[in-house]
Amino acid sequence: MSAIDQLFQELRAAGRKTLMPFVTAGDPDLGFTAALLRRLAARGCGLFELGIPYSDPIADGPVIQASYTRALEHKIKLADILSMVAEMTAPKTFPPIITMLSYSIVFRHGLERYVAEARAAGVAGAIVPDLPVDEAGPLAEICRRKDFSLIQLITPTTPRDRALRIAERTTGFIYYVSVTGITGERTALPPEIVDNVAWLREQTPLPICIGFGISQPDHVRTLAPVADGLIVGSAIVRHIAEASTKPREQILQEIDDYVAELLAALQP
Repeated sequence: MSAIDQLFQELRAAGRKTLMPFVTAGDPDLGFTAALLRRLAARGCGLFELGIPYSDPIADGPVIQASYTRALEHKIKLADILSMVAEMTAPKTFPPIITMLSYSIVFRHGLERYVAEARAAGVAGAIVPDLPVDEAGPLAEICRRKDFSLIQLITPTTPRDRALRIAERTTGFIYYVSVTGITGERTALPPEIVDNVAWLREQTPLPICIGFGISQPDHVRTLAPVADGLIVGSAIVRHIAEASTKPREQILQEIDDYVAELLAALQP
């Protein structure tokens, strides 16, 4: 059983949901990334999505694109990121960390090598948004053999027959994209999300986490009944962008306070 499978099994048994913050690795540097992850783990976040900086945006809005640019300007390397993760996950009690990265990084590194090195560093799985399900077979097979979760995305425009194929190829949990378009904070989310996720839940036993646009406690309260977890990214990364103009401890506290509000809205 993977670390992600174990987490959601425990959450379901307890009748609880989880919050998954997205953080760009190395923005503004890896020391800050590690400090933030530790702080949010202590706050009660159940798992983390760690963005691996890449020069070409995939589904990223301007806030996350800018964070990738800042990290790349510091010449951040995959090996440095995995080394940081290894330190974070050395205590086996640390929440699972999932990498979000472009397939070009995995392909260039080598599929077997990437999964082996990521798993050795304590990474629990990967989200590869630019890898279509029709082409995911080789990586999915390696991930299954290594007990490394390959999380795939389903969107509001995904045809239902294709959504079922994606669910069959997914391990860990399904990432349900709440809106059509790119990442970024929204004041309102489409009302059909709840019905769409409810249908998907009837088709698969996999946990379902919802991401894109979630930024307010009201969003959390609306989606928590149908989701196993909620993913929050741009609202957190926007705070991190102020690292050059504010003391880092102040930014860490601001994010901590913000996440505490979301967590309070998440649990019944």
